[in-house]
Amino acid sequence: MFGLFKKFKDGLAKTVTAIASKTAAIFGQKPIDASSLDTLEEALYTADFGVETTEEILEEIKTAYRKDKTLRGQEAAAIGAAVLKRVLAGSEGVLDRGATPAGNPVVIAMIGVNGSGKTTTSAKLAWKLREDGKTVTLAACDTFRAAAVEQLKTWAQRLDLEIVASHTGADAAAVAFDAWQAAKSRGRDYVIVDTAGRLHTKSNLLEELAKIRRVLQKNDPSAPQHSWLVVDGSLGSNSIEQAKVFHEKFGLTGLVVTKLDGTSRGGALVGIYRQLKLPIYFLGLGEQAEDLQPFSIDNYVKAVFGLED
Repeated sequence: MFGLFKKFKDGLAKTVTAIASKTAAIFGQKPIDASSLDTLEEALYTADFGVETTEEILEEIKTAYRKDKTLRGQEAAAIGAAVLKRVLAGSEGVLDRGATPAGNPVVIAMIGVNGSGKTTTSAKLAWKLREDGKTVTLAACDTFRAAAVEQLKTWAQRLDLEIVASHTGADAAAVAFDAWQAAKSRGRDYVIVDTAGRLHTKSNLLEELAKIRRVLQKNDPSAPQHSWLVVDGSLGSNSIEQAKVFHEKFGLTGLVVTKLDGTSRGGALVGIYRQLKLPIYFLGLGEQAEDLQPFSIDNYVKAVFGLED
């Protein structure tokens, strides 16, 4: 458990630093004051927690401060962590088979704009599931972007993963169909479909997503059982609008937030969850395969507020 918390702490280091470097007093043992509360407010906005969450955290700390003028930084941090846990209640995604018929693979469609880390995350997820004892087939359905298929093939070779692929420009839905058939015949547990990166404003590419779903449903009417939006965490709250459009057009079932190790805006996932109420399944906390970690409210909150496990 300690090792997993360290993953979160290290992966969110820039967000932690953005807050802690400005709020040494509020996270320390000294009594807080009005100045340290102002500093905390600035830090929470900088980390992209948003107006609503920031105000809730500050209000609860101020209420406690009015009752106890000796309130210390660590106690204030614990109050902030409790508020954040309450805001994120229900946000941990639990990967299950859902309505998948017995003997059929569970399909996870990975969706998102170019640059979100979708292809890399697809490979890391396949590796993670295999490490957990599951069998997985990758479907290289990002046939729209040059070199995307090769990128996924490279990851598959590096991590020794099973992959079904065609060539750039191939029919993505046909690749998804073939991957499902292969997974079914081999008795695999999961199919992970890496779809083409697309702007949420491009109707032709959104239609391709719909076609992939229709073709998969010829094999299994309940597929895809999971449709996850891969969100670049460094974009912060700017991701909310694209998430809304994808959810409206495709019916998302969850989120994966990537690249959190490279940004100080790690609070953005809170705003995205508050807006969409979509569960968060995984966080990308680094470049290695093992840095894709299941989302843990407890570990996230403790890391952000500089609390020890």
